[in-house]
Amino acid sequence: MVKPDRSRYVWLYLPSKADKERWQALADEAKTPLSKFCISIIEERLAEEDEFKPRREMAKEMEALKAENKSLRDDLRQKSIVLDRYENELKRYRSQSFLEGDYLGMRRYSRELVEILKTRGKMDSYGILEALGVDPMESELVKAVSHQLEELEAYGMIEADGKWWRWIN
Repeated sequence: MVKPDRSRYVWLYLPSKADKERWQALADEAKTPLSKFCISIIEERLAEEDEFKPRREMAKEMEALKAENKSLRDDLRQKSIVLDRYENELKRYRSQSFLEGDYLGMRRYSRELVEILKTRGKMDSYGILEALGVDPMESELVKAVSHQLEELEAYGMIEADGKWWRWIN
Protein backbone atom coordinates (compact mmCIF):
# COMPACT_ATOMS: atom_id res chain seq x y z
CA MET A 1 0.00 0.00 0.00
CA VAL A 2 1.20 3.47 -0.94
CA LYS A 3 1.76 5.81 1.94
CA PRO A 4 0.20 9.31 1.32
CA ASP A 5 2.63 12.20 1.00
CA ARG A 6 1.59 14.76 3.62
CA SER A 7 3.36 17.59 1.75
CA ARG A 8 0.72 17.38 -0.99
CA TYR A 9 -2.29 17.87 1.27
CA VAL A 10 -4.46 20.98 1.02
CA TRP A 11 -6.94 21.69 3.76
CA LEU A 12 -10.15 23.29 2.57
CA TYR A 13 -12.62 24.82 4.99
CA LEU A 14 -16.07 25.21 3.45
CA PRO A 15 -18.51 27.95 4.53
CA SER A 16 -21.07 25.45 5.87
CA LYS A 17 -21.78 21.79 6.42
CA ALA A 18 -24.51 22.03 3.77
CA ASP A 19 -21.93 23.17 1.21
CA LYS A 20 -19.72 20.18 2.01
CA GLU A 21 -22.70 17.84 1.69
CA ARG A 22 -23.66 19.42 -1.64
CA TRP A 23 -20.11 19.01 -2.97
CA GLN A 24 -19.99 15.45 -1.70
CA ALA A 25 -23.33 14.68 -3.42
CA LEU A 26 -21.99 16.10 -6.70
CA ALA A 27 -18.82 14.03 -6.36
CA ASP A 28 -20.88 10.91 -5.59
CA GLU A 29 -23.03 11.60 -8.64
CA ALA A 30 -19.83 11.81 -10.73
CA LYS A 31 -18.68 8.55 -9.08
CA THR A 32 -15.40 10.04 -7.90
CA PRO A 33 -13.89 10.90 -4.51
CA LEU A 34 -14.46 14.45 -3.31
CA SER A 35 -10.76 15.33 -3.54
CA LYS A 36 -10.55 14.25 -7.20
CA PHE A 37 -13.82 16.08 -7.93
CA CYS A 38 -12.42 19.34 -6.46
CA ILE A 39 -9.12 18.90 -8.34
CA SER A 40 -10.93 18.39 -11.65
CA ILE A 41 -13.12 21.47 -11.14
CA ILE A 42 -10.11 23.63 -10.25
CA GLU A 43 -8.07 22.32 -13.17
CA GLU A 44 -10.96 22.97 -15.60
CA ARG A 45 -11.24 26.52 -14.32
CA LEU A 46 -7.52 27.12 -14.62
CA ALA A 47 -7.52 25.68 -18.15
CA GLU A 48 -10.23 28.16 -19.18
CA GLU A 49 -7.89 31.07 -18.47
CA ASP A 50 -4.41 31.09 -19.87
CA GLU A 51 -3.23 33.36 -17.15
CA PHE A 52 -4.79 33.57 -13.74
CA LYS A 53 -5.73 37.09 -12.69
CA PRO A 54 -6.51 38.14 -9.16
CA ARG A 55 -10.03 39.33 -8.52
CA ARG A 56 -8.84 42.91 -8.03
CA GLU A 57 -7.29 42.98 -11.52
CA MET A 58 -10.40 41.48 -13.06
CA ALA A 59 -12.57 44.09 -11.32
CA LYS A 60 -10.36 46.92 -12.67
CA GLU A 61 -10.46 45.43 -16.16
CA MET A 62 -14.22 45.08 -15.97
CA GLU A 63 -14.60 48.73 -14.89
CA ALA A 64 -12.39 49.84 -17.79
CA LEU A 65 -14.48 47.76 -20.20
CA LYS A 66 -17.69 49.25 -18.77
CA ALA A 67 -16.33 52.76 -19.26
CA GLU A 68 -15.26 51.96 -22.82
CA ASN A 69 -18.67 50.40 -23.52
CA LYS A 70 -20.44 53.53 -22.23
CA SER A 71 -18.20 55.73 -24.35
CA LEU A 72 -18.91 53.66 -27.45
CA ARG A 73 -22.65 53.71 -26.76
CA ASP A 74 -22.62 57.50 -26.39
CA ASP A 75 -20.64 57.82 -29.61
CA LEU A 76 -23.06 55.52 -31.42
CA ARG A 77 -26.05 57.47 -30.08
CA GLN A 78 -24.56 60.75 -31.34
CA LYS A 79 -23.79 59.26 -34.74
CA SER A 80 -27.31 57.84 -34.98
CA ILE A 81 -28.76 61.27 -34.27
CA VAL A 82 -26.55 62.87 -36.93
CA LEU A 83 -27.42 60.11 -39.41
CA ASP A 84 -31.15 60.57 -38.76
CA ARG A 85 -30.80 64.31 -39.36
CA TYR A 86 -28.92 63.73 -42.61
CA GLU A 87 -31.50 61.19 -43.78
CA ASN A 88 -34.35 63.62 -43.03
CA GLU A 89 -32.51 66.40 -44.84
CA LEU A 90 -31.95 64.11 -47.82
CA LYS A 91 -35.67 63.20 -47.89
CA ARG A 92 -36.59 66.88 -47.88
CA TYR A 93 -34.09 67.63 -50.62
CA ARG A 94 -35.36 64.79 -52.82
CA SER A 95 -38.98 65.73 -52.26
CA GLN A 96 -38.45 69.43 -52.98
CA SER A 97 -39.25 69.06 -56.68
CA PHE A 98 -42.67 67.61 -55.83
CA LEU A 99 -43.49 70.47 -53.47
CA GLU A 100 -42.84 73.25 -55.97
CA GLY A 101 -45.79 73.76 -58.28
CA ASP A 102 -43.81 75.64 -60.91
CA TYR A 103 -40.88 73.22 -61.00
CA LEU A 104 -39.22 72.93 -64.40
CA GLY A 105 -37.11 69.95 -65.25
CA MET A 106 -37.10 66.25 -64.63
CA ARG A 107 -38.50 65.00 -61.34
CA ARG A 108 -36.89 62.01 -59.79
CA TYR A 109 -39.31 59.59 -58.15
CA SER A 110 -38.39 57.84 -54.96
CA ARG A 111 -36.95 54.45 -55.88
CA GLU A 112 -38.00 53.22 -52.43
CA LEU A 113 -41.61 54.20 -53.09
CA VAL A 114 -41.71 52.38 -56.43
CA GLU A 115 -40.03 49.26 -54.96
CA ILE A 116 -42.41 49.20 -52.01
CA LEU A 117 -45.46 49.40 -54.26
CA LYS A 118 -44.06 46.80 -56.69
CA THR A 119 -43.16 44.25 -54.02
CA ARG A 120 -46.17 44.67 -51.75
CA GLY A 121 -48.67 45.23 -54.51
CA LYS A 122 -51.32 47.04 -52.49
CA MET A 123 -50.82 49.42 -49.55
CA ASP A 124 -52.63 52.18 -47.73
CA SER A 125 -51.13 55.65 -47.37
CA TYR A 126 -50.07 55.19 -43.74
CA GLY A 127 -48.37 51.90 -44.59
CA ILE A 128 -46.47 53.62 -47.40
CA LEU A 129 -45.35 56.42 -45.09
CA GLU A 130 -44.27 53.90 -42.46
CA ALA A 131 -42.35 51.83 -45.03
CA LEU A 132 -40.59 54.97 -46.27
CA GLY A 133 -39.77 56.07 -42.72
CA VAL A 134 -41.71 59.30 -43.07
CA ASP A 135 -43.24 60.75 -39.93
CA PRO A 136 -46.92 61.55 -40.65
CA MET A 137 -46.45 64.79 -38.68
CA GLU A 138 -43.94 66.09 -41.27
CA SER A 139 -46.51 67.66 -43.54
CA GLU A 140 -44.11 68.65 -46.33
CA LEU A 141 -42.73 65.12 -46.71
CA VAL A 142 -46.26 63.68 -46.62
CA LYS A 143 -47.27 66.15 -49.34
CA ALA A 144 -44.28 65.15 -51.47
CA VAL A 145 -45.16 61.46 -51.17
CA SER A 146 -48.79 62.24 -51.99
CA HIS A 147 -47.74 64.19 -55.10
CA GLN A 148 -45.52 61.32 -56.22
CA LEU A 149 -48.40 58.87 -55.76
CA GLU A 150 -50.77 61.12 -57.68
CA GLU A 151 -48.30 61.51 -60.55
CA LEU A 152 -47.60 57.77 -60.66
CA GLU A 153 -51.37 57.32 -60.85
CA ALA A 154 -51.60 59.91 -63.67
CA TYR A 155 -48.95 57.95 -65.61
CA GLY A 156 -51.02 54.77 -65.16
CA MET A 157 -48.42 52.95 -63.06
CA ILE A 158 -50.56 52.72 -59.93
CA GLU A 159 -54.22 53.10 -59.17
CA ALA A 160 -56.09 54.39 -56.16
CA ASP A 161 -58.80 52.18 -54.75
CA GLY A 162 -60.39 54.11 -51.88
CA LYS A 163 -57.61 54.39 -49.33
CA TRP A 164 -55.40 51.81 -51.06
CA TRP A 165 -52.70 52.29 -53.68
CA ARG A 166 -52.02 49.36 -56.03
CA TRP A 167 -49.16 48.78 -58.47
CA ILE A 168 -50.59 47.86 -61.89
CA ASN A 169 -47.69 48.08 -64.30
